[in-house]
Amino acid sequence: MTTIEVDGRRIEVPSGFSVKEALEKLGYNITLHPSDKGLFMPCQVGGCWACALKIDGEARPACTAQVQEGMRIRTAAPMGTPRRMVAGFMGHKTGGVGTPWWLESGMGFIEAVCFTSGCNLCCPQCQNWRYAFMDAGELLTPEEAAERMTETKKQCGVERIAISGGECTLNRPWLISFIRLLREQNPIARIHVDTNGSILTEDYIDQLVGAGMTDIGIDLKALRISTFMEITGLLDEGLATKYLQTAWEAVKYLHDSHPQVFLGIGIPFNEELISISEIQEMAERIVSIDPWIQVCVLDYRPEFRRSDLVRPSHWKMLEVHYILRDCGLESVVCQTERGKIGPAGRLLG
Repeated sequence: MTTIEVDGRRIEVPSGFSVKEALEKLGYNITLHPSDKGLFMPCQVGGCWACALKIDGEARPACTAQVQEGMRIRTAAPMGTPRRMVAGFMGHKTGGVGTPWWLESGMGFIEAVCFTSGCNLCCPQCQNWRYAFMDAGELLTPEEAAERMTETKKQCGVERIAISGGECTLNRPWLISFIRLLREQNPIARIHVDTNGSILTEDYIDQLVGAGMTDIGIDLKALRISTFMEITGLLDEGLATKYLQTAWEAVKYLHDSHPQVFLGIGIPFNEELISISEIQEMAERIVSIDPWIQVCVLDYRPEFRRSDLVRPSHWKMLEVHYILRDCGLESVVCQTERGKIGPAGRLLG
C-alpha cells in the first residue's frame, strides 16, 4: 500500500495504481461524458490532458501518473494554462470530412493540419491509431500550438487550417483557446475541426463557433447502437448510446443554429462492420435534416487490430455512392483506393 494525500486527506491505496484508479477507489466519480458530474477523464492514455490535476504542485494527467508515497493530489485546484499532446504539423493534400469537396484538385496542399493525441473511442480498426491510442507528439500550450500552426500554414501557402486527431475536442479549454488564437493570428483563414462528435454538446458548439471555427467534419459511425459498439470497441452500452446520440444531435444543432458553418459528415463503410442497409438508413436521416449536407463515405481498410479486413473495391464504393444518391443526398463523396469519387460520380483531382 502507498500513502497519498487527496484534497487534504491522507489515505492508503494499492501501490502501482494510477492517480485515476486511486481516485476511483476512493469514491470519486470519474466520467467519460462532459454532461455527467464528476472528473472528466476520457482518453486513458495521457494524450488529451483533459484529466490533468495538480499533483505535487504540478499539472499531470491522472490517467497515467502513478501514485507515489507522500504524493499530494488536488482535484479542484486551478490548473492555469491548459496543455495537450500535439503532433504532425504538415500540409494536407486531400482534406478531411469537413473540407468542401470542390477544393480538391490533386495539385498542392489544401490545408495545414495538426493531430491531437488521445481519443475517447476504442476503434479496433482505427485509421489514425498512432495519435488515438498513444501520447504522441509534444506537450503544447494553445499559444505554442497556434504559433506552430500559423508557421505551417505560411509554409504551405494555404488559408485553411484543420485540427484533427485522435479526438481533438476532448480538452475543451485547450481547443477553444487554440482556435481563438488561430483566428487572431489568421484573420481570413478557414478553421476546420475534425471530430467524432461524441461530446459536442450545444454549448460546446456555440463556444467553438464563437472562437472562430468555420468548418466542421463529424464522423458519424453508425445509426444502430449495436453497430456503433462494434465499430468503436465500446463495451458500455449506456455510454455508447450517449456518445452516438450526442453526435447525431450535434449535426442537427449545427445545421439549424449555425448555418454559416460548413458541415460535412463522415460515414464508415466496410461490410464487415456496417451493412449497406444501415448506411441507407443513415442517408435517409441526413436527408431529413438537409439533403445538401456533404457526406463522405470512408472505405475502411485493414488497420491496427483489424488486419483481417478487406478494403472495399473502387467499384463497391461507386455502388455505395449511387445508393446514397438514390436516397436523396445531393453531395456525396466516396473515398476509394483510386481516389475520391465526387458528387458527379467522377474522380476528384
